[in-house]
Amino acid sequence: MSSPISPTAGGFTPTGTISTPADRRRVVFATVVGTTVEWYDFFIYAQAAGLVFAAIFFEPAGPGIALILSFLTVGLSFLFRPLGAFLAGHFGDKYGRRVVLMVTLILMGVSTTLVGLLPTYAAIGVAAPILLIFLRILQGISAGGEWGGAVLMAVEHAPKNKRGLFGASPQIGVPIGLLLASGMMAIMALIAPGDAFLEWGWRVPFLFSVVLIFVGYYIRKRVEESPVFVELAERREETKTPIVQLFRKHWALVLIAAFVFAGNNAAGYMSTGGYIQNYATNPAGPLGLDRGPVLWAVAGASVGWLVFTWLSGWMSDIIGRRTTYIIGWIALAIGAVTLFPLVNTGEIALVFLGLLILTVGLGFTYGPQAALYAELFPASVRFSGVSISYAIGAILGGAFAPTIATALVQSTGTTWSVAFYLVGMAVLGLIATLLLRDRRGIPLGPDHEAEQAVSPIYGMSRS
Repeated sequence: MSSPISPTAGGFTPTGTISTPADRRRVVFATVVGTTVEWYDFFIYAQAAGLVFAAIFFEPAGPGIALILSFLTVGLSFLFRPLGAFLAGHFGDKYGRRVVLMVTLILMGVSTTLVGLLPTYAAIGVAAPILLIFLRILQGISAGGEWGGAVLMAVEHAPKNKRGLFGASPQIGVPIGLLLASGMMAIMALIAPGDAFLEWGWRVPFLFSVVLIFVGYYIRKRVEESPVFVELAERREETKTPIVQLFRKHWALVLIAAFVFAGNNAAGYMSTGGYIQNYATNPAGPLGLDRGPVLWAVAGASVGWLVFTWLSGWMSDIIGRRTTYIIGWIALAIGAVTLFPLVNTGEIALVFLGLLILTVGLGFTYGPQAALYAELFPASVRFSGVSISYAIGAILGGAFAPTIATALVQSTGTTWSVAFYLVGMAVLGLIATLLLRDRRGIPLGPDHEAEQAVSPIYGMSRS
């Protein structure tokens, strides 16, 4: 399964091990499938929050407030992502990436399935939204721990000149998850239209998660542990308190890396967080479009997100992570400005076009993220660093983006306020990117901790 490594391969020493090509293919496949399952579960909730949860769990609050409460449950889970990231980072840096990925997969799948079995407010009263919130919190903990382990398994197995491409493999699992979630919801909108969708149709995509748990578990169980962690374990160099070391030495880097992701995540949650779905289909809103075509438009646009995510990961190996991100921020700002004018036409083809244009910037500021993050942090605290930066960035960016967008439109009466908000988040992401040096190709193994500990932040010698 593994073979001796040369001194030039990825920066490891001859005493270490490296993945064979077969190992690498297995890791790529497993990370794509695993993250697809995780984010299908996460996004199916967000889709339902925009389409049905306000009516069946929060209806007594009144239409406007019920929708805000429904979107708040989407954002609430983000507040618990850092807990998942702390736990996964601690145990991932001490016991390995693989075991954490197995636990997060099961936790996410069980939580999602149970949402599909929940009674409504009409059946059990206030206990219904309380249980819904509890299960969403479990989803947030799982999502907080999932991403760091998946990207490190991919990047740490990769040749150093292909980290961007390999790191894009778990990233494309996110748009695939959105594609599946939107597709499942659209199919159920056809099978169970109108009131039937509110009564039982929305539950089927949640219950389908049971099947995905078994598929993801089987595939991930066959993957070898990250060679970087294997070498750390063989040398008995696991950090005893990785989180303490991370914040003591690298706190500024964590914050800057978080803002890099925040700029992307705010725009991404216009579709993945269910905002566009609700805005376009709400009978009381300005458009009142049919549910099914809008869901298919989101599903179609997610294919574009997948393509641009993969493309940008590959490009970042050639032109650098930083340059790829700068291109992405410009594209994301353009996408934010064009999104609502196209959606507001009420034409499904133009709704799709607006979402597709947005995915150019989303992909280019998401594909290189795995490699960028992995190259920022020293090996001994890398799982903690990438997981916690990602979780904090999700809170600053996507956690309450649908809620903020809803409140902005209700208070200003125009979607231009949302566009300005998204452009502002893209500018923050650009500034954070410009503060970081490009560390493409830096050795990732434990022999190079001193080199890795030199701060990638301009103007700082150490983190």
